[in-house]
Amino acid sequence: MKKALTILGFLAVFPAGVALADDECLVPMADWQPLDAITRLAEENGWTVRRIKIDDGCYEIKGRDREGRRIEVTVHPSTLQILELEYEDDDDD
Repeated sequence: MKKALTILGFLAVFPAGVALADDECLVPMADWQPLDAITRLAEENGWTVRRIKIDDGCYEIKGRDREGRRIEVTVHPSTLQILELEYEDDDDD
């Protein structure tokens, strides 16, 4: 009984979102939007694309925004929802 309560206590404290955070892009390849759709998304946002790759099941765009800042954008492969937009430091420090 103590063991069951300990496990339940751990699960109550452990945030469920953390366990699922890495799973947000796990969709079958048949449901993915084509690369052309990702390119259009970048154009619509004014991004200059240097590279598009797949990382952890998500599309990842590396390039520059309208102001010329380096960006890394994580995009859901089937919904094209922008999951993360990260500005990269141009300094070589």
